[in-house]
Amino acid sequence: MEQGIINNYRDRVLAASQQADKYQRLSNKYSLYRLLVFALVIVSVVVAANLDNFTILAVAVVILVFCFVWLVSRQSESDKQKKYFQNMVRVGENEIQSILAHKNIYSNGQRFADEKHFYTSDLDIFGEASLFQLTNRAATERGNQKLADWLSTPADRQEILSRQEALKELSADIDWKHDIQARLLFAMDETSGQLSDLFKHLQTPLELKGQKWIRNYIKLAPYLLLATITGSYFLHISLIAAIALGLFNFWLLTEHGSFVLKSSAIADKMGTILAGYAEVFGTIELRQGQPGRCEGLAQKLISEGTSKKIAELASLINKLGYTLNVIVGVILNLFFLWALKQSIAIEDWKMENRQNLEEAFDIVGEFEALFSLAGLHINYSNWSFPEIADDKAYTIIVRELAHPLINDDIRVANDYELNNTHKVDIITGSNMAGKSTFLRTIGINTVLAMSGAPVCAASMRVTVMHVISYMRIKDSLSESTSTFKAEIDRLKMVLTAVQGNEKVFILIDEMLRGTNSVDKYRGSKAVIKQLISKKSVGMVATHDLQLAELEKEYPEYIRNFYFDIQVQDGEMLFDYKIKHGECKTFNASLLLKQIGIDVDAQ
Repeated sequence: MEQGIINNYRDRVLAASQQADKYQRLSNKYSLYRLLVFALVIVSVVVAANLDNFTILAVAVVILVFCFVWLVSRQSESDKQKKYFQNMVRVGENEIQSILAHKNIYSNGQRFADEKHFYTSDLDIFGEASLFQLTNRAATERGNQKLADWLSTPADRQEILSRQEALKELSADIDWKHDIQARLLFAMDETSGQLSDLFKHLQTPLELKGQKWIRNYIKLAPYLLLATITGSYFLHISLIAAIALGLFNFWLLTEHGSFVLKSSAIADKMGTILAGYAEVFGTIELRQGQPGRCEGLAQKLISEGTSKKIAELASLINKLGYTLNVIVGVILNLFFLWALKQSIAIEDWKMENRQNLEEAFDIVGEFEALFSLAGLHINYSNWSFPEIADDKAYTIIVRELAHPLINDDIRVANDYELNNTHKVDIITGSNMAGKSTFLRTIGINTVLAMSGAPVCAASMRVTVMHVISYMRIKDSLSESTSTFKAEIDRLKMVLTAVQGNEKVFILIDEMLRGTNSVDKYRGSKAVIKQLISKKSVGMVATHDLQLAELEKEYPEYIRNFYFDIQVQDGEMLFDYKIKHGECKTFNASLLLKQIGIDVDAQ
């Protein structure tokens, strides 16, 4: 159990909770003061009426309104800080629950699940109790997509090494990592596709007829209307002019209503969301550290002035949203043609800043993917970063390799070595002895290694390779596919993949289960021979001991390994340790006897 880091997280949660409580008390205090100010306004009215001195009322109202506005701003800031520290509590508690129970407030990646992918379904990469659920710390859509891509496709050697260095850097700065995560939690509540709709809108220019004179008129409109209203006190005709100007302003808004509607389509909640992102961009831009991937990403944002630009857009969208209040909207539109003015300002912003906007959000997504993988390094001190070998052939050398999704108090670690060579390893063994789990252990750790993450092993040396698995083959009623047909399709995919130029490591667990034992053996033997002819590399787990005989035919290519059991007083004992050679002990008869079927008596 990683007790040290758990205690660290608990200390962080306690400190954040205390800060959240502090700002809650401040917020309550400011709320009480606001009620007091309101009461003082009433007192001022009563006093002014009794003394028949409205100067007192005017002065008191000005002072008290100023105090009220200040208190509102302070309460708003306190609520904001309270929310931030509450999010810090959520982030810390989530890490504790992830270590103790593999629970996670972030997405488990179920939407990325694909049974036809080379390995993600067989190796539990996405979905409930998956690697993605263990790893993911991405709140944004782009962060989830980036992490899913990294776990679905191996990177090249230089990219893997670059990610490893970034993870080490981030792992040394938990405060900054948690700060960004807390600031991004709001993104988990985003409506699906909301940012994508914003980007589409920003890439689509809107045309405003008579734009030049309208811009000039909007600048003059409030002064003209105010002058005519003031003049109406002296001249009746000025009142008529004021009414005419007001009607003209509303007509102008109606005439260009489609332009305003298209612009206001992005106003719903986007101002608040973009303001949240602006804070995140600003925090990233302030990052200081050793030159590397993280600072390089930050420099991209700094060079574009991203946080300032996003804050400007958020402000414009929020200002456009003022008109959603009917009374406020009427006044603002009457004097300032507010909706039209802000829509034009948003169009001006689009023309100046739309080019690199999506790239900035991609950078946030990349940081989230890095945070996710860095969390493994922080939370599991006994894991290690693999050495990425540059060997010509295949290398997987591991010491104390275990499955990351099995609790550390029950999982069993194994050593394995494939050193710059081409081999097909045939693994035999009893039911439940550990064959399938070992294949998945090799597979899932190789996926982690290819993503740049640490692996659940004391050490690992591995070449860059693609994993292809053949494990959980099942029929499909919707596609009218039998189990055997599904197996044939999977074998075709495997054989097609090994014909390419990239290194492919194959994991096969009991092939051709959907046919009779004779065809199963003959077919399996033929497949292995074809893999050898193509210089393929991988592991084949099987119950068929006859396949182990292939080692005699191909002594330089085939290796035999096995998992066995020990039977003591009729009880089966598993050690889940891989050994060289063929399995000699099987347990089917014992398992059947336990449910009342005596095979020997038949």
